[in-house]
Amino acid sequence: MTKNWYRIGLMGIFLLSLTLRFWGLDRFNTLVFDEVYYAKFGHNYLTHTPFFDGHPPLGKYMIALGMWLGSHVPFWQEPVNGLTGSLRSPWSYRWMNALSGSFIPIIIANIAYQLSYRRSFSLLAGLFTALDGILIVESRYALINIYIVLFALSGHLLFLLALAKQQKRQLYLVLAGIAFGASCATKWNGLFSLFGIYVIWSFSWIYQLLTHRNQTKDIIKNLFTFNINNSFNQQSINLSHLLPLQKLTQINFWQFILSLGIVPVAVYSILWIPHLQINPKYGFIAVHKEILEFHEKLGGNSPTVHPYCAAWYKWPLLTRPMAYYYQTTQSITDPLPVLGPPLPRGTGKVIYDVHAIGNPFLWWFAFASILFLLGMLLTPIVIPVIKQRRLSLPENISTDSWIALFLVVNYAVNLLPWVKVTRCVFIYHYMTSVVFAFLAIAWFVDQCLHSYHRSLRAIGISISFLIIAAFVFWMPIYLGLPLSPEGYRLRMWFNSWI
Repeated sequence: MTKNWYRIGLMGIFLLSLTLRFWGLDRFNTLVFDEVYYAKFGHNYLTHTPFFDGHPPLGKYMIALGMWLGSHVPFWQEPVNGLTGSLRSPWSYRWMNALSGSFIPIIIANIAYQLSYRRSFSLLAGLFTALDGILIVESRYALINIYIVLFALSGHLLFLLALAKQQKRQLYLVLAGIAFGASCATKWNGLFSLFGIYVIWSFSWIYQLLTHRNQTKDIIKNLFTFNINNSFNQQSINLSHLLPLQKLTQINFWQFILSLGIVPVAVYSILWIPHLQINPKYGFIAVHKEILEFHEKLGGNSPTVHPYCAAWYKWPLLTRPMAYYYQTTQSITDPLPVLGPPLPRGTGKVIYDVHAIGNPFLWWFAFASILFLLGMLLTPIVIPVIKQRRLSLPENISTDSWIALFLVVNYAVNLLPWVKVTRCVFIYHYMTSVVFAFLAIAWFVDQCLHSYHRSLRAIGISISFLIIAAFVFWMPIYLGLPLSPEGYRLRMWFNSWI
């Protein structure tokens, strides 16, 4: 694939993402799901009205910025409502999310390229991400989950670019630290994504110590001393041909702590300043105590607390998505329902449903791919232990093993902390994990499509077709398009989806 075709492919993915997010953005002239909080909070920032929220402020800043900019453009000003606290069009409090979310597939595609330098893998990753339902839904409304994903993925991409570009490494590291700090300033679980980088970087140094025990003193010295060629297992290799992840040990302790320790903390703290000036009731420490108490009081993770509570183990299999909006009308020519309860059960002939549900086949295949990569990583270690009763580590890690390690680690560190969470959680908390599963299925399909075996190529084509077909089939409940009761039930495959 030529560079020009690759660029055309990326542009096509971006335009697809943009269209899916902006088309009919103002169709529901009301507040959808948690817009009743976040759109109002954005308005509060613009009017300097004190309020309390259970999350850090950056996501609401972004919504407020969109509202302010949206009020100064001469178009998309109709219809309007006063539900945020002043007369505004729904477009004004949604467009910033739509634009921001449109970049996520492109960031995913660039992460895939930096992991492998394979353009086909990159385009598949971007396309699959663009065809996911929950990312589309979260981008089309004034919600904050899209920003934690956007900033966390930006941090990962900038970190990989820092590894790839030696001359601008420190700049990219600092930018990565800023992005991770912004992710944490959206929601606290943004810290999990930063922790994934810590795990990968620590692993590279520990692995080098284990495989070069006779050079322990020199390795430790290089860990605390700046030296771009301090990776012992790369001495005989031209560094310019290495993938970014194979250069992890070129980043020493002080570079890492400064850029990905001090910088994120500083960014996180600075981003609180406007909020604290508007809300002087709580200082920096006090507001964090209040947020912690707020989450501790949310109750257990069961339907008795909230009908859409879903424990972490339900997310990968997509057993409990949630409806963000549900209304019915008698006819497709009736005005779009925006306020009040739906019609009595059985009387509505047209259903408008916005469902926060992932692309089912994409999610299921993606989770299977993560398990496959995990098995690929463990097999070379487990088999020698079983046969030879000893741990044997290869001196060099293959390219695909590095990719698998990056994806599995980042998937796990964003998912496993939720195991211990006892408060009510929802499927959208899985968004920071599932994006790495999208990369995993894109890697698997790319491997199949480039295989010499016809059966594997057929598998890759079949998986891609099913993902695309599933997106088209479930698109009406991503975009809130009118459905007949039969069409709605046809898409609700399980009772737990309703």
